[in-house]
Amino acid sequence: MNKKCPKCKLNNFADANECLRCKGDLRQVASKKSRNGFAPTLLMRVGVVFVLLVLGLAGFYLSLIWSSEPLTAKEREKVTRAIAVLKEKGFTDEVFYLENLAVFRGSDNWLNGSVPKENAYAATNYPFEIMTLYPDFFTYPQDDLERASILLHEAKHLQGYDEKLAYSYVWANRSKLGWTEANYKHSVVWKNVKLQTKEFAPHLFE
Repeated sequence: MNKKCPKCKLNNFADANECLRCKGDLRQVASKKSRNGFAPTLLMRVGVVFVLLVLGLAGFYLSLIWSSEPLTAKEREKVTRAIAVLKEKGFTDEVFYLENLAVFRGSDNWLNGSVPKENAYAATNYPFEIMTLYPDFFTYPQDDLERASILLHEAKHLQGYDEKLAYSYVWANRSKLGWTEANYKHSVVWKNVKLQTKEFAPHLFE
């Protein structure tokens, strides 16, 4: 609130009885809301909230990275070969996410570690695009193509797909990938993924 002097037009404080500039009488002047500084103050508050939000998200993201271990050189090489298989088979969108957005880690971050889970090949933190590859990912697949099938599943999580849609997508595209029962029916990964797909997407087997 302020009082605008009718003589010199100076904005004085709302409780002022005398103009600071010309000493004019302000006792009969009604107080009015000051527009000067209101918009900048509101914008400043919005800006502060936005900055704090960004810093909070950045801190959360970094905590997920710092609380987990990176992949070893040999592990990164296997991941690169598996992604190359997906690229060769024409999974362009998924390869883009894996090559440009995914951050691969070799152990659980604090968030994953706080959630009980069964043995798994990988886990993805969406929307932070952090993918954790567990020892089973490097141990049980028969070859790079089977690792590619696991990465294809996780790439759908990078895109925001839930488990049902991720399993359905991989199973529907297994022939395109070249991951078929004729070649992998004795594989541990094939058996596990088929079992999980039946659980999450039973309609695919009806």
